[in-house]
Amino acid sequence: MQDYEESVSFLGTWGPFQKRVFFLLCLTSIPGGYNLLSVIFLLATPSHHCHIPTHSNLSQDWSEASIPVQFDLVCSDQWKQPLTSLFYFLGGLFGCFISGQISDRFGRKPVLFGAIFTMSLFSSAMAFSPSWPIFIALFFMLGMGQITSYIAAFVLGSELFMGSTRVIFSSLCLPCVYVIGTMLLPVTAYLMGSWRHLSLTMAVPGLACLPFWWLIPESPRWLVSRGRIQEAELLLRSAALDNRVEAPYDIFIPANVEKETSEKVESTSILDLLRTANIRNVSIMLWIIWFSLNVSFFGLSFNMSALYGNPFLNYFLLSAVELPAYTASWLAARSLPRRLSCISFTLLGALALLLIQITLYSNAAITLTLVLLGKFGILAGIGVLYMFTSELSPTVIRNTAMSSCAMFSRVGSSVSPYLLQLAVFNQFLPWIIVGCLSLLSVLVCFFLPETFKQPLIDTIEQMPPLQRFRWPWASMPPPKDDGKLTKDQTTAPEIICTTRL
Repeated sequence: MQDYEESVSFLGTWGPFQKRVFFLLCLTSIPGGYNLLSVIFLLATPSHHCHIPTHSNLSQDWSEASIPVQFDLVCSDQWKQPLTSLFYFLGGLFGCFISGQISDRFGRKPVLFGAIFTMSLFSSAMAFSPSWPIFIALFFMLGMGQITSYIAAFVLGSELFMGSTRVIFSSLCLPCVYVIGTMLLPVTAYLMGSWRHLSLTMAVPGLACLPFWWLIPESPRWLVSRGRIQEAELLLRSAALDNRVEAPYDIFIPANVEKETSEKVESTSILDLLRTANIRNVSIMLWIIWFSLNVSFFGLSFNMSALYGNPFLNYFLLSAVELPAYTASWLAARSLPRRLSCISFTLLGALALLLIQITLYSNAAITLTLVLLGKFGILAGIGVLYMFTSELSPTVIRNTAMSSCAMFSRVGSSVSPYLLQLAVFNQFLPWIIVGCLSLLSVLVCFFLPETFKQPLIDTIEQMPPLQRFRWPWASMPPPKDDGKLTKDQTTAPEIICTTRL
């Protein structure tokens, strides 16, 4: 409903109810962040010999500290390492494909906690893997839950909060707590002497979050979109009691609710992202951007092994730089248009990654600085992109839209382990590819419609059309004096009428 936020404005934006849910939802992002770079540390290859000397003394404890050595993923079977990473990211791709449609049909909350439970269960099971085939099957299931949990928490918070609370949750607090999880993994990996112990430890954050099921509510906005008005009102009245405010007698006007929800209950298929020209064009362009930026992001992470210095320190710095990146994206989201922010940050990251070719083997300190600057730009752009995508997606299919974008991001991350292999042909080729893909994202972003300071859309018919090419900082055209609306001011129903004519 277009007046949903007005109908629930009696709750306010920052009462005890919002504070509790805000804090708990942020904590649910830690398990996903903690597992994100597990593929790098679980598959780290120590110094080894393909041909063991005659009088060698290699202990069993040393071999069990590494998956590649224990499962013989080295030497002639080294090709299995990137394949193992591929299975992890394919798990994320499959999880995104099914979770978005499940969430839009059955709710945000079951998907969120189902994904967290999946991570804990299969991370624990991986520790007892007797062979490589069983390990990659469990690794696939772990990947299913990793990105799914973050997307579900992001969508749930975006629909529960309003105004500045939504902005700070989506662009700063949730991603920063997620980053804290990624920063904990290198420390844990450094302290653990065995990959099996590390795998068991990875299950702990998820198990700690499962009791939050009884403290985090379902999205009332989603409930309304499914026609479950009584459940939504009951939830909102409970929140009003927490905030010590009085709810109106009728939160939603029954006639308007019936009219607005009559067609929305059926909009739960991923094919709805291609139903009309507007949503089809926006979806395809978002898929391109998500794919390109995530190839750059994960390709940069995997290529860190080509840099000099302590790998644990390098990966820790690579995670730590995400905190200022998300802070910058939040500051931009408060006062700048989405397209301008996304384009500016991504362009900064692309230029830094392309400059690495000059310093890669001449100055290690400058190279590391450029890598961190590149990741800063790409991550700040991704931070804005999350909010941008959520604002461009209708409530009836928001989780499906977000998950479809995450699915294409996992296609990009699945490709990224093979980027390092391209250095065989040209040592600069991996860095050229990630930089050029970031530039592609900048170009495509020029055509997306702006959503800054606009209410969330609820139906597919409200989808705005693509913009003609214009600089993102160009001012809006002044209103005409003839009483008619300009093209950019046309409302969603009028856009449909003009396109049919």
